[in-house]
Amino acid sequence: MTQLLEAQGVRLSAEGQRLRVDGEVDFEVAAPLAAAGSDWLVGLASGSQVVIDLGGVDRVSSAALSVLLQWLRDSRGAGVEVDEVALSEPLARLTRLADLDALLPGGRAATS
Repeated sequence: MTQLLEAQGVRLSAEGQRLRVDGEVDFEVAAPLAAAGSDWLVGLASGSQVVIDLGGVDRVSSAALSVLLQWLRDSRGAGVEVDEVALSEPLARLTRLADLDALLPGGRAATS
C-alpha cells in the first residue's frame, strides 16, 4: 500500500488498482485530496482499470462527492477506466438523493 496523502484526519492510499479514502472529507482537505488522487490516476497507463473506494468516508459530505466527480473526469481524460466506485452508506444515500448515482460506473453506488 502506498500512502498518497495524510492531512487533517484524511488518508488517501493506493493499493494495486484501488484508490482509497478514509476519514472525514471536508472542504479544507478537498483540494489537496483531489490533486493527490488525480496525480495518481493520470500517472497510470492508458487502459488501466481502477476502483475508487470512498467506503472509509463515514460522514456525509458534498466535498467528498466533488472530489469523486473530479477523479471521474480526470480518469476519463487519462484513458483510465473506473470499474467500480465504492461508497460508504452515508455517501451512497447522498449520491442517490442528489441523483448522481447514474454518473457512477454501472449507474449505481457500490457500498463497501
